[in-house]
Amino acid sequence: MGVQMINPEGLHTNQAFTHVAVVTGPHKTIYIGGQNGVDAQGSIAVDFKAQAEQVFANLTTALAAAGAGIEHVIKWNIYTLPNQPIHEAFMIFQRIWAGRPNPPLITYVAVVALANPDFLMELEAVAIVPMGDTEPNP
Repeated sequence: MGVQMINPEGLHTNQAFTHVAVVTGPHKTIYIGGQNGVDAQGSIAVDFKAQAEQVFANLTTALAAAGAGIEHVIKWNIYTLPNQPIHEAFMIFQRIWAGRPNPPLITYVAVVALANPDFLMELEAVAIVPMGDTEPNP
């Protein structure tokens, strides 16, 4: 099993994302539906930065429930309302990713609306866990 992260020659390389992920061999694929800035009690965080923190907390919880960790994420899609300070979310991601190699593929889209008018961002993820990995890697 392997996950090969590729930044092809001829494409701009950035430490924040990778361009291509190739998955081969036996693995478990996990799809995480859109996570928003709402906590387990249903409270919605009040500003973009707080919502981004909650989104990543929710992502971590969802991954753990599937037997994965943040290091298994190979792709995420980020949706925000227009004119949100997306750099705040990327700073949170950088802190959580903690310098691991091969950051995931990232697509960012500004959208007109999300499912709830109080949501400012949403994040979907795809994770790949090699068969035999019983616990997320530190």
